[in-house]
Amino acid sequence: MANTPPRDPARFGPSTRLVHAGRDPSAQHGFVNTPIYRGSTVLFPTYDDLQHRRARFTYGTAGSPTIEALAQAWTELSGAAGTVLTPSGLAAVTVALMSVVNAGDHLLVTDSAYRPTRQFCDGVLARFGVEIEYYDPLIGAGIVASLRANTRAVLVEAPGSQSFEMQDVPAIAEAVHARGGSVIMDNTWATPLLFPAHARGVDLVIEAGTKYLSGGSDLLLGLTTANAKHWPALRRTFDHFAMCAGPEDVFLGLRGLRTMALRLREHGQQALAMAEWLQARPEVLRVLHPALPDDPGHAIWKRDFSGASGLFGVILKPASAGAVAAMLDGLELFGMGFSWGGFESLVIPFDCKAYRTATSWEPGGPGLRFHIGLEDLDDLKADLDAGFARLRAAR
Repeated sequence: MANTPPRDPARFGPSTRLVHAGRDPSAQHGFVNTPIYRGSTVLFPTYDDLQHRRARFTYGTAGSPTIEALAQAWTELSGAAGTVLTPSGLAAVTVALMSVVNAGDHLLVTDSAYRPTRQFCDGVLARFGVEIEYYDPLIGAGIVASLRANTRAVLVEAPGSQSFEMQDVPAIAEAVHARGGSVIMDNTWATPLLFPAHARGVDLVIEAGTKYLSGGSDLLLGLTTANAKHWPALRRTFDHFAMCAGPEDVFLGLRGLRTMALRLREHGQQALAMAEWLQARPEVLRVLHPALPDDPGHAIWKRDFSGASGLFGVILKPASAGAVAAMLDGLELFGMGFSWGGFESLVIPFDCKAYRTATSWEPGGPGLRFHIGLEDLDDLKADLDAGFARLRAAR
C-alpha cells in the first residue's frame, strides 16, 4: 500500500500532504520520486488515437508526468481546481491576468503590488485597451467605491511588496464578487501553507515557486491556481501561450515541496526574532512585519494567516546614501541580491516613492528589505551589529 498515493489526502495535515502529494511510486517502478521527463514529441500508437488526441499526454507543451505531479500536488495543497506551471513568478502573474481581462475592462491593482506586475499592467495590458487603476491597499471593503460597471478584476497582494501593508482580502473579495468581478492574488510571501487564499475568497492565486518552493535560489518557476469557475479560462490562456516551465525546474520544485513546511517554519521563526531585535536598535525607525503586535496590519494577519515567512522590511532613521552603503558593503553573511526564499540571508535597499501612484511613500528614512535565511541567528545579528557600527561612523 505504501507504493500508492493516499486515497483521501484531505484528512492529513499539511506536512504529511507535502510529503505525499503528487507522488505515485507504483507508476515509477517503485522509485520514490517522479523522474524528469524531457521532450516535445509524444507518439500515438494508431492513426485513430492521433486523430482524436487519445492519450494521457499529447505534446510537450501540454504537459508531462513531471509537470502533472507538481501541478496536482500544488492544486491539492491550495484547495484549487487546477494549477498551471510557468517559467517565472512574473509569468504566473501575466497568465492569471490575461485569463480574466479583455479590452475595455477596468482592472484595479493594489498600489503595493510587485513592481514588475505594475510594469506589465502599464506596459502591456494598457496597450491592449485595459484601463488600469491603482488603489490604496488599506481600503478593505471600501473598494466598492472604486468598482465600476466594467471592473473585471481586482489584484491584491498581502503583505504588500516592499512596504508590507496588510490587505483585508476577505472583505475585498466579498465586495468584488457582489458586483460580478474576480479577485487575483499574489500569495508568494505566505504560500498556501500560511494563507489559504482560495478559502479566503480569491479566484486566481499566483505564487513564485522561485522563492519558498525552491528553497535553494537555484530555479525560476511560477504557479497559478484557479477555482472551478476560473479554471477553464486559465487553462485555455496557458495553452494559447504555451508558457511552459522547464522540466529540470519543475523537478527541483517537486523536491523542494517535500521540505517546504519545515523550511518555512524556520524562516518565519528566525525572521520574527530578527525583527524584534531590529525593533530595539537605536538606528531603526520602525520595522515592517505584520506578525509584530504593534504593526498596523497585525490584527488582519492574526485573523487570516497561520504564520509568517522570512521576508520583512526596516525603515532606518535618517542616514545618507553613503552611510547605508558603508553598512551594506561590509556585510559578511547577508548577500545583496534580488529574489528571496532561499537558504541564505539577503538584504536590499528599497524606495517605493517613484512608483506609488494611489498613495504616498514618506517613510522617514531609508528602507531595507531583509530575507532571513537558515544561518545561526547570533551570527546574523553580529554581522548586522558591525554593519550598524559602520552606518553610525559614516553618518
